[in-house]
Amino acid sequence: MRMRILFALLIFPLTAYCNTQLIENIRGAHIVPDKSGKPVVEKFSALAFADGKVLALGDSDEMAGRYPDAEVIDGHGRALIPGLIDAHGHMSALGFLQGEIDLRDKSFAETLSAIKAFAKGKPRGSWITGRGWNQVLWKGKGWPSAADLDALEVSQPIWLRRVDGHAGWANSAALRAAGIDRDTRAPEGGEILRDASGQPTGILVDNAMELMAEAIPAPSQAQVETALGAAFQIALANGLTSVHDAGIDGPTYRAYRALAQRDAIPMRVYPMVMAGTRDFNAMLAQGVVGSPEDRLFIRSIKVVADGALGSRGAAMLADYSDQPHYAGLLLHNHREMDDYFGRALAQGFQINVHAIGDRANRQVLDEFAQFAEQKPAQAEGDFRHRIEHAQIVAPVDIPRFKTLGIVASMQPIHATSDMNMAGDRVGDKRLAGAYAWRTFLDQGTPLAAGSDFPVEPVNPFLGIHAAVTRQNTRDQPPGGWRAQESISLAEALRAFTLGAAYAAHQEHVLGNLLPGKAADFVLLDRDLFAIDPHTLWKTRVLETWVAGEKVYERGQ
Repeated sequence: MRMRILFALLIFPLTAYCNTQLIENIRGAHIVPDKSGKPVVEKFSALAFADGKVLALGDSDEMAGRYPDAEVIDGHGRALIPGLIDAHGHMSALGFLQGEIDLRDKSFAETLSAIKAFAKGKPRGSWITGRGWNQVLWKGKGWPSAADLDALEVSQPIWLRRVDGHAGWANSAALRAAGIDRDTRAPEGGEILRDASGQPTGILVDNAMELMAEAIPAPSQAQVETALGAAFQIALANGLTSVHDAGIDGPTYRAYRALAQRDAIPMRVYPMVMAGTRDFNAMLAQGVVGSPEDRLFIRSIKVVADGALGSRGAAMLADYSDQPHYAGLLLHNHREMDDYFGRALAQGFQINVHAIGDRANRQVLDEFAQFAEQKPAQAEGDFRHRIEHAQIVAPVDIPRFKTLGIVASMQPIHATSDMNMAGDRVGDKRLAGAYAWRTFLDQGTPLAAGSDFPVEPVNPFLGIHAAVTRQNTRDQPPGGWRAQESISLAEALRAFTLGAAYAAHQEHVLGNLLPGKAADFVLLDRDLFAIDPHTLWKTRVLETWVAGEKVYERGQ
């Protein structure tokens, strides 16, 4: 540790900084790789930083001697870790949800009651929107219908996205507003559920949801900026100093650019330009925005290859175990995928593809393999292309992630959320390559962790807990679900810090607290490495710092 401090002093002379701060009396911990690349927990009791960057870390007494003129901050023995990075979240959706109805974890009766209560007092011409319902949690596990909503006698159109965001539930007023009736054909990659007479039931799956999106009044740029502002504050309160925004449209792109121009982004954001949106080509034509050091850094696209497991939209190699003669949906054909990949590579953009089912994962791997053959020597050598989710992968395809250099961008909490229905959907045999974090790490595939908020809660400690225990917060199931795929706490923390930073070409700037990196860190109410792993999810963030500035403090 002494050598590291001396080395830091050579790089960062004391005379170069007149605003040095020293936070001492902390239980600091971050992840550094050993010579083999395995994560090692390095601990420290003081951290010096200035001008937004780390100067050195080490022992409190020694650091006080090294920086006698520093402004001293007493850490009061609290735990300190690097700022956490969510590699897959949806910022505008999180922000807009604050003004919508959140139906997560509610029974069917509670869902209907909450909708009726929420609609009271809403203007007659407005839409009732929200998300979070999950029929898997309801008795019978069947799809709801427009008739269920119509019975509430709410006059406004109602449109409610399923918890995974890959299906939506509409009342009759919303179906009429969107012009959806028995003669409406579902677009490719989408499905309109119908009753025995051919009438739409009110459930739209994947690409069919675009029919409803076109009918809902679009928010103004000011409203998008307000939603992003709300999301920033929620993220910071949960210890996230950086988020990879997994798919933005034109209005969100313009809102981010406007906020960045006003220096109004209090954290770091790595948005992915959404393929297939109206403004996709225009956004790509703008080229890379920012750099790894900036609060706003745009150099990737997002493609959605299939739907989700819960709504049976995930594209499977064989039929669903609980729905014979149906194997999910591929949302883009080969020609479309070629076009998206080619346009992104031409602009020097990373390609990040949502793939949940084993068929979708194979399609995406085949696409990456095709482009690797066409362009073996790419412009920057390493685009670090990613597969987002990689939930159900055929075991024979898992080694291809390593061969093709693909980052596995996964959300640990999905395993504990899906364990109540994954076996029903695909059967135990196909779970051999499911939520396989351990397998990916053991073969040397980089792992970046996230939450997929607001599909799941923003709190990253829920994901860290799930990664380590493979259990929910009620300690179920005993021993963990498919516990052979659990990872260590050090590996989980790396996935939410250095792993996520690597997945955005930012590992030289973010991810741990080595000298020269950003002074992004959080203070916690407990030492993660000194507690029962089963209580990790109870961790609370006390303070969040970005670039050496306190941007969040928990109230009493």
